[in-house]
Order: sequence, then structure tokens, then C-alpha cells
Amino acid sequence: MAKTNPFNFLQQVRDEVSKVSWPSRNETGITTLMVVVMAFLAALFFLLADQIMGWGVGFLLGLGR
Repeated sequence: MAKTNPFNFLQQVRDEVSKVSWPSRNETGITTLMVVVMAFLAALFFLLADQIMGWGVGFLLGLGR
């Protein structure tokens, strides 16, 4: 692979970055809020699933006494 000098490399990087469509501030805020809400819902789901399975295992192990 041919080596490019640093100036050409930086010019190519600048050209590629100019092609990126960056999200607006509003889109970034909405997306961030959606991620936080989904993480909270997932945590709540796994907490409830863990509690139910814990109670079920405790019930099954308690039957032998």
C-alpha cells in the first residue's frame, strides 16, 4: 500500500468528515432520552424476572423441609 504524506491524509480525513450527516441537537436529546428510558425498562424487567425466579426456586427448595 502506498504511503501518503500527513498533509494528504489530513485532507482526506477532512473530506470524509464533511460527508457525515451529523444529528441535530434535538435529535441527539431525543435519542439520549430514549436510551435512558429503555435502559430503565430493561433494568425493571430483569429485576422483576430475577425476583420471580428467586421466589420460585425458594419455594421449590422449601418443599423438601
